[in-house]
Amino acid sequence: MIGREEIICERLKDAHDVLVVSHIRPDADAVGSMLGLGLALQNTGKKVQMVLSEPVPVSFRFLPGSEQIRRRAEGQFDTIIVVDCSELSRVGAALDGYPQPDICIDHHATNLSFAALNFVLSEAVATAAVLAEYLPVWGYQITPPVAQALLSGLIGDTIGFRTSNMTADTLRLAAKLTEAGADLHDVYDRTLVKRSFQAVKYWGQGLSHLQRDEWIAWTCLTLEDRKVVGYTGNDDADLVNVISGIDGAHVVVMFVEQFAGKVKISWRSQNGIDVSKLALHFGGGGHRAASGAEVTGNLAEVMEEVLRETRKVVQQYS
Repeated sequence: MIGREEIICERLKDAHDVLVVSHIRPDADAVGSMLGLGLALQNTGKKVQMVLSEPVPVSFRFLPGSEQIRRRAEGQFDTIIVVDCSELSRVGAALDGYPQPDICIDHHATNLSFAALNFVLSEAVATAAVLAEYLPVWGYQITPPVAQALLSGLIGDTIGFRTSNMTADTLRLAAKLTEAGADLHDVYDRTLVKRSFQAVKYWGQGLSHLQRDEWIAWTCLTLEDRKVVGYTGNDDADLVNVISGIDGAHVVVMFVEQFAGKVKISWRSQNGIDVSKLALHFGGGGHRAASGAEVTGNLAEVMEEVLRETRKVVQQYS
């Protein structure tokens, strides 16, 4: 029987005009996976457009090829690929006017199998890890720019090789990407360490709102917080990964007020608590220990409802 990986190999071989997209509020894995796949396909002479419905975050613009990523697709494509995305709605406007994706390559356990062909390895620590393993199998070379992009995705989704799903195989994969030409120090530094002055000031705003209740810690960032410090992104500048280290907090929740009456929610958990079910409940998705969602509503009301449901889940593990 022919496996999915062989089918994808043949599908990619027959592709000539390819569209690669990923999710809204792109993180390191979204950008790194898109660039890793897109550049690898370009290296074989294929025409590739890479599209995100939102701008590439400043912290990932050092990656080779990031200047090619556009906000809207133009033209016709014989192959549409979605990477690092668990449900079609999370690509935003990137696929407006285009048909169902041909291929989805992902690692989220909550993936809804929305493409014609879905290659989802939920045991992988990142979609970049899936691509780092399978691109050579499918006949594509891991050049230094491809390696740089994939290593950024790998480092980003493992928060610097420290998530609970890390394995020795993942470290070996990172070593192979480094051998292929990725600069480990530079990628680690730019992906996880360096922050703009405005981003760190933004953290200060969020930390001033920090609260704790038994096993849960949470904070929020308002539109006014963003304005006060001059932060131009619509994310939390990775503050959620800072507060996730609070000792004794089994779950931390980050609320970020968005325009148009929406609130972005991020959960991080420890001790085996599955927050992906919470994310699904609120229309989002992700992993057991790291998930997110975006809901419509007043910030205070959303926080109250989300914290109520989060407490119910934490109590199940107490």
